[in-house]
Amino acid sequence: MLNRIQPDKWKHFFVGLAMGLLLEALLHFYFPSYAWIGSAIILSLIVILSYGFELTSLIFKIGHYDVFDAVAGIIGGMAGMAITYFVLW
Repeated sequence: MLNRIQPDKWKHFFVGLAMGLLLEALLHFYFPSYAWIGSAIILSLIVILSYGFELTSLIFKIGHYDVFDAVAGIIGGMAGMAITYFVLW
């Protein structure tokens, strides 16, 4: 089943994973007492950045607009957040 996922979606997934890992780790080190609120803000940021990138592709005709690329990035971001959350908290 995993081999049917397009390579482009994997790229977006791994970029989202890196965003989630990095942002959640920064939250842990700079604002350790705001875990849940910070995680909600980070998830919002990942959604905004992932979909914003796709909207930029659509508006400026650079690249290819695909909403499922944003979904792959968001899923990757959530996975990165979860990994960091359970490792560091």
